[in-house]
Amino acid sequence: MKKTILFTLLLAAVQSLHAEGHLAKIISINVTRQRMVNVMEQISNKGNFYFSYNSNLIRRDSLVSLVATDKKVKEVLDQLFNNRFEYKETGNYIIIRPKPVKLTIVTKPVQVAEKFYTINGYVTDGQSGFKLPDASIYEKSQLIGSLSDYNGFFNIKLKSKYSAASLTVSKDQYRDTTVPVNPDISEEISILLYPSSMNDVVVTPEDFLQPDSVMEERWADTLNADQLPTDSTNKIENRFLGRWFVSAGQKMQSLNLGDWFTERPFQFSVVPGLSTQGKMSGQVVNNFSLNLFGGYTGGLKGAEIGSLFNINRKDAIGFQVSGLFNHTGGKQVGFQAAGVSNSVLESHQGFQASGVANYNGKSMHGFQAAGVANFNGAEFQGFQAAGVYNHAGQNASGMQVAGVANFATKNLNGVQIAGVFNYAKHNKGLQIGLINYADTSDGFSIGLVNIVKKGYHKWYIGTDETMHLTTSIKSGNRKLYSILLGGMNLDENNKLYAFGYGLGTEWVNTRFFALSTDATCQYLYLGSWDYVNLLNRFSLNLHFRVSKNFAIYGGPSFNAYYSEQNFSKPGWASTIPANGYQQFTWDNNWRGWGGWQAGIAIF
Repeated sequence: MKKTILFTLLLAAVQSLHAEGHLAKIISINVTRQRMVNVMEQISNKGNFYFSYNSNLIRRDSLVSLVATDKKVKEVLDQLFNNRFEYKETGNYIIIRPKPVKLTIVTKPVQVAEKFYTINGYVTDGQSGFKLPDASIYEKSQLIGSLSDYNGFFNIKLKSKYSAASLTVSKDQYRDTTVPVNPDISEEISILLYPSSMNDVVVTPEDFLQPDSVMEERWADTLNADQLPTDSTNKIENRFLGRWFVSAGQKMQSLNLGDWFTERPFQFSVVPGLSTQGKMSGQVVNNFSLNLFGGYTGGLKGAEIGSLFNINRKDAIGFQVSGLFNHTGGKQVGFQAAGVSNSVLESHQGFQASGVANYNGKSMHGFQAAGVANFNGAEFQGFQAAGVYNHAGQNASGMQVAGVANFATKNLNGVQIAGVFNYAKHNKGLQIGLINYADTSDGFSIGLVNIVKKGYHKWYIGTDETMHLTTSIKSGNRKLYSILLGGMNLDENNKLYAFGYGLGTEWVNTRFFALSTDATCQYLYLGSWDYVNLLNRFSLNLHFRVSKNFAIYGGPSFNAYYSEQNFSKPGWASTIPANGYQQFTWDNNWRGWGGWQAGIAIF
């Protein structure tokens, strides 16, 4: 019985001790001008508990002096932090966090006849006590907003006709605070804001026992991991057009308010900042937007017209037209036309046309036309036309037409037509241009030079019934390759030079044998450029592979020769082909015959 009573008393004592918690523990500490982090480590060690707090809440390098003898941990912490924080115990942790927002209100009566009432006050950093400039103070339902000045002071005028109102205070990297206000009175309000996005730091009882070098490493790791939040909705203001046409105040307002948006049926702007929605225009998505010169709004769901420009922070869905440019920070769905340029930082679906350039940060699905260039950061699907250049950052499906060049970073599943150059990493469609390039190809390339990096490359050296020496380069893939060819006679008394172009296909391919057909056209120079001499040739070639990179080829051909030169110049070939080949003629300038070719292929 005595043992039971003793056990019960001990258990009660333990529970009583546990109930008091870490904050009630008695400790003593005496430090002079030591770093805050070292002092906290000593307190943690003496009380045998953990601290947890946000990394920016406490300045770890500040020097503090503290003398406390036989005091509770809470009293020591209040003395250390000047009563700025509150403490919560969870298990073996003491969590340090900011005290709730404090408000002080001084009121004065307002005449009933007044249509407006005024709210003013200061915005202060709850940690440091410093006044916060450039904080956004706004009333959401009335769409009235203001920014605090350099001294943290704000003054905002609200409409009395609303039966209820509340002010929201926002600042980048701080927690939003909403304060209800009375429409019948003017108020003076002081508001404390606390940082919102900071990493937690944990101080353990063992930290005090670690060498300074170890602790410095641990703090360095914590600071390197601390990353400030990024707001995806304010990236448009950092672009070239946003820097020029959006004021510093509007940019700060957008940064503070972040992802908060509201919708309205209509807005009218003269220029950004001078509009029916005032400083809050960057947070409003409108059904219809009319900008006399230019406008800056949160987004569009309907139609927007600007004589010079339209700037939208997020999505624009519907019809958008301007004299100079349209600039959208989110995605675009619908019709977008501008005299100079259109830019969409995300994807676009629909129709996009401009006099100079179109830009989409991500994909484009639809029709895109520009006087100079179209650029898409991701895939393109549809029809793309530009006077100079088209770009697809990933796959291109549909058609790209450009005066100079087309570029598909990944797969081409469609058609590229360019005056000079086409590029696709993997060609699964059709390329038509002076020069066509692909890393790999399952499609077709038609041009003067077709290069497939991992494709069909062969160099032919041979002879035929017309020329002593012929040479050609074939490149592309086995389904369709281009041919650049030339030839000459080595006899000084029977000279002939030739150059031309052709297409071919290799339709039988085994380990030792291959069969191909070529169609070529060559210009024959016979001593004068004043006459046209064209040799058109259709040939069948059988290849015997001696090794991986060497083959012997040969086969028959059919030739159709057109010549306007009915005389021969001394020293130049006069009979094409040489005597002994059965020929037939038609239409005076045309002759045909059966021929042959043979040689070697190196690849």
